[in-house]
Amino acid sequence: MHPMLNIAVRAARQAGDIIIRSAESIDTLKITIKSQNDFVTEIDKRAEEEIINTLLTAYPEHGILAEESGYTNKDAEYLWIIDPLDGTTNYMHGFPHYAISIALKKGNIIEQAVIYDPVRQDLFTATRGKGATLNNRRLRVSRQRKLEGAFLGTGFPFKNNANIEPYLDIFRDIFSSTSGVRRAGAASLDLAYAAAGKLDGFFEIGLKPWDLAAGLLLIQEAGGVVTDFTNDHEYFKSGNVVCANPNMHRVLLEKIAPHVTKVNPS
Repeated sequence: MHPMLNIAVRAARQAGDIIIRSAESIDTLKITIKSQNDFVTEIDKRAEEEIINTLLTAYPEHGILAEESGYTNKDAEYLWIIDPLDGTTNYMHGFPHYAISIALKKGNIIEQAVIYDPVRQDLFTATRGKGATLNNRRLRVSRQRKLEGAFLGTGFPFKNNANIEPYLDIFRDIFSSTSGVRRAGAASLDLAYAAAGKLDGFFEIGLKPWDLAAGLLLIQEAGGVVTDFTNDHEYFKSGNVVCANPNMHRVLLEKIAPHVTKVNPS
């Protein structure tokens, strides 16, 4: 394992311990509303502090972009992109589907990725050019070529009401031909599941860099394709993402394309 990836795994596991230990006392946690349908708990903050402390102890010259605390040393050569608890709303309700997401970017390239599910103790990792793994087993994206029978993941644009209608139009065009579409509420895990072939593809509007960064590398290293809705690579800017194996990706883009102009910037 690459030394930087090893440190990220250590940070993710330590944050996972904090999250799981507090899962039985959720009703006593301090919860803050950041914006409409967007919450943060004291556990998000504690987990983030633990991750940042672990990373910067090992690499004090590196920069940080974290969901709760924002940028530190923004112009550093290496930048860690952190979501300490993706799926906070799930966590608040005792719904056992959430994860820690940590990615390392050098320049404009994601080099290392960790997504850790502390409930199932599933550890997804990737190093650019070295492949992606789940609990040390090599990952490959699904081979599903057609929308008929496909099993997909998605996320609702719950932070931007202006995108509900275009999203529903996209969903309607895709859903009718599939064997199912799931919205589990933690984009990082959805992306990891797509990398592992548990989902045949994934699409969502309005994600943030910390939702996307680690999952993108997992999918690419598992043989998948990741773009925005215009088949470009501006997903960090738009927040819109579609990913799958090359054939399924093409099919999903064809369904999304007629609705792209109606999608509002996040």
